[in-house]
Amino acid sequence: MKYFILFGPPGAGKGTQATAMVENYNLRHISTGELLRKEIADGTELGLKAKSLIDAGALVPDEIVEGMIESVFRKTTGVNGFLLDGFPRTVAQADALDAMLAKNSEEVTAVVSIMIPDEMIRERIKHRASIEGRADDANDDTISNRIRTYHDKTEPLVEYYKGKGKYHEIDGTGTIEDVRKAIAALMDRF
Repeated sequence: MKYFILFGPPGAGKGTQATAMVENYNLRHISTGELLRKEIADGTELGLKAKSLIDAGALVPDEIVEGMIESVFRKTTGVNGFLLDGFPRTVAQADALDAMLAKNSEEVTAVVSIMIPDEMIRERIKHRASIEGRADDANDDTISNRIRTYHDKTEPLVEYYKGKGKYHEIDGTGTIEDVRKAIAALMDRF
């Protein structure tokens, strides 16, 4: 089984690129954002707790996210692997993922990191909010907090995965098709 991590700041195009990656490589896409939004839409206890954190631009606690991910791993069949989008976001989550996979003598295959500058993050998130009506993407303070949170909490993962030889960076400033081709050239190596 292959385990790819799709990495990059909010608005980098991870969701856009994930669709082609899933189709081209028969992967199960696991987006923590989508899993959480479903819980929110369903009005579950987890969803209500997550909504208050997300509305403030904060991250949902690790144990909740990790439990959701492990459940999807266990229940999914008929795929060549998984594409994790939005997880891990911290070194602690990366350690937890490594431990989760090690239980079955597996490991992360590769990290595909789509990188864009902060100003482009801001532009893309606002554009996404206008198209998708996502309230968590419309507020300037929330966007600033998400960018800060990304730099403070998530960027350390770059060094973590570089140290394991798993990190591969893609320039996300090009067209959707240019980024897609760069990702395919990378994934074809695995």
